[in-house]
Amino acid sequence: MKKVLIITYYWPPAGGIGVLRCLKFAKYLRDYGWEPMVYTAENAQYPYLDPDNETDIPPNLTVIKRPILEPFNMFKALTGRKKDAPMSNPLVARDKKPGALEKLAIWIRGNFFIPDARALWIRPSVRFLTRYLKENPVDALLSDGPPHTNTMIACKLSQKLGIPWLADFQDPWTQVDYYQLFKITPWADRIHKSQEQQVFQTAHKITIASPHWKEDLQSIGAKNVEVIFWGYDEDDFKALKPVGKPKFRILHAGILGLDRLPDKVFRALQRLCNEVPGFKADLQIDLYGMVDYSIKESIATHRLEDYTHYKGTIDRRSVLKEIINADLLLLPLNKSANILGRIPGKLFEYLRSFVPILCLGPAESDVSQVIQELEAGETFGYDDAEGIRHFLYKNYLRFREGKENSIPRKDISKYSVAAQTQKIAHFLNEITSKTKS
Repeated sequence: MKKVLIITYYWPPAGGIGVLRCLKFAKYLRDYGWEPMVYTAENAQYPYLDPDNETDIPPNLTVIKRPILEPFNMFKALTGRKKDAPMSNPLVARDKKPGALEKLAIWIRGNFFIPDARALWIRPSVRFLTRYLKENPVDALLSDGPPHTNTMIACKLSQKLGIPWLADFQDPWTQVDYYQLFKITPWADRIHKSQEQQVFQTAHKITIASPHWKEDLQSIGAKNVEVIFWGYDEDDFKALKPVGKPKFRILHAGILGLDRLPDKVFRALQRLCNEVPGFKADLQIDLYGMVDYSIKESIATHRLEDYTHYKGTIDRRSVLKEIINADLLLLPLNKSANILGRIPGKLFEYLRSFVPILCLGPAESDVSQVIQELEAGETFGYDDAEGIRHFLYKNYLRFREGKENSIPRKDISKYSVAAQTQKIAHFLNEITSKTKS
């Protein structure tokens, strides 16, 4: 088999969505003629851990780990957090209103750690891998960002060694929704954009997670861009079966951040509690993952605290078990300039659960198009209070009537991780054959 070196910061035992993209590529690449090797951080400070992810690592995989120097302990000291406290993203989900020191730390992160907080890993990684790859050659490089430290390591290696490189983007770089939240100065912005253009000029192929984001990248100079969706892994669902449930369960899995406040959903639920006999007794809202304090305040304002359960961060397999036993899945998209291309990774696991989806965002978004294509639920604008209320009530009636609350069982296999990895293998074949010719 041809060999590809995957450069990724996130690797088991890391938990969360960020680790899954490269992990699932590595799991399935052998099926399509490529032997993966992985370069990752030896002592990374992951926000949380999920040892179950290690079961997806293919047997006899070569995993190369090197130390990384991270600034998060300094950040914790500056913001008064305990040293052993888990490291979450304060730009996405906050446990309290950020103070002056936390705002300063975020500004330092955006302006002095370029492209991101793992930037100190770039030079030692390039030095090590330059030596390693001369003795252990590979046919191609595959990086995934963010963190775009991964991207810059691969960029420099491709430039130095002439190895064909596929640059994958989970999220964009300077076009990502939280880029402006770093309060980046003009000089730092120039450095970010200069590095980004260097990537565009060096990469032999670029992939990104949605059609709209493909267009966005092309608009700032990226060439040879294709879409690789997150996808779902059929193996994750083989042992899962729905069971009977006494409550009308509305569930959200993953980070529920400050830019996804579904206040009209909470208002609609409050109205249904007041107007529909029995609704109050049947309602259960389960929120898995980090929840911004503004969401909790809105839940309290709409008097839904008694029906809401903050489940915290649990292992992914347990979350999937809960997803397939929900009656309705909440999917609010980030309220941002690039919302049309924001496809949360959980969309595909929601689809595979065949539970109806309540999506909040524009009707023309990529998420909405997939939901419409598969008749998997409905999408409403954040301010469409009446449409949201009607959809909630319709699904509640199905629950009360004892009907199976599921979407049509359409063929969704093209959105599987295996299908997406097959595309990755095709692109790797493409860039290696071009280089040889």
